[in-house]
Amino acid sequence: MKKILFLIVSSLLIVNCGSTTSISKTTVITDVTATKYAKTITTSDLKTHLYTIASDEFEGRNTGEAGHKKAANYIKNFYIKTKIATPFKGDNYFQIIPTEYLKPNLKPSENVLAFIKGSEKPEEIIVISAHLDHLGVENGEIFNGADDNGSGTVTILKIAEAFQKAKEAGNGPKRSILFLHVTGEEKGLLGSKYYVKNPVFPLENTIANLNIDMIGRIDDAHEKNPNYIYLIGSDKLSTELHNISEKINTKFTNINLDYTYNDDDDPNQFYYRSDHYNFAKNNIPIIFYFNGTHQDYHEPSDTPDKIDYELLQKRAQLIFYTTWELANRAERIKVDK
Repeated sequence: MKKILFLIVSSLLIVNCGSTTSISKTTVITDVTATKYAKTITTSDLKTHLYTIASDEFEGRNTGEAGHKKAANYIKNFYIKTKIATPFKGDNYFQIIPTEYLKPNLKPSENVLAFIKGSEKPEEIIVISAHLDHLGVENGEIFNGADDNGSGTVTILKIAEAFQKAKEAGNGPKRSILFLHVTGEEKGLLGSKYYVKNPVFPLENTIANLNIDMIGRIDDAHEKNPNYIYLIGSDKLSTELHNISEKINTKFTNINLDYTYNDDDDPNQFYYRSDHYNFAKNNIPIIFYFNGTHQDYHEPSDTPDKIDYELLQKRAQLIFYTTWELANRAERIKVDK
């Protein structure tokens, strides 16, 4: 895809000692207030959650099986404990998916949803997603899926908690944020497919999807420079989203944003292989955060002791800052492609 860079400029008069200034709509407004809450995303908390989610007790979190349901309940109980609301009634955090919407050999399963309502534009929704399922148990071996996708799952928990702390202190987001833990990704993006066909909030009000799938490891290409993350899809539908993402990273995290897999001709075609794609198909701008595959990908050896927790923290903070920016800008980002 040809990249077309252009700047959407709005004229904003700022009266200050008689001077005027023109401010771009892609100017980053996020400031030190966000940093206070980004710092609550700690390596110790990420590690604690991941050692639980990716433990043998959860039996590889296979879609519809007992281990998956344990993980879903763990996530639900976290949200209840931290007083993060459900988009449903009461203490129900589950979007139940019957077998007929999955596959004949799968038991009913559930997406897990939590919600922070925006203070000024509550009808506009940012969806942060990650799949909580993995491969289960095969031939007596547990596929713990610490990176895939325990890393995305625990990142959402900590980002949600950071936003909740901000809200409780009077710094809640202007737009609403939906934290979406989907099932059945390993079976064919089934949980996200179900969500977009049965959205809790109208898709036309969903301004962006930030999808997290494997952000806790380092691939072979970056062994000598591990301060990186692959970004996929940021420029596919919205030039503005891509530019904001770049500027947020430069201002706050300074991670090497690698767009290798964003190439339309890349043979891996990762753009089509995780849950963001079901949002992109509905013309919703997305960013897919990904560390690339490694020797433990889809192996029983994908265990929590191999996660780089400091790098996981930094990547999680990048996603938090980007979400903060999207949630608090004056205007929603534009779809221009």
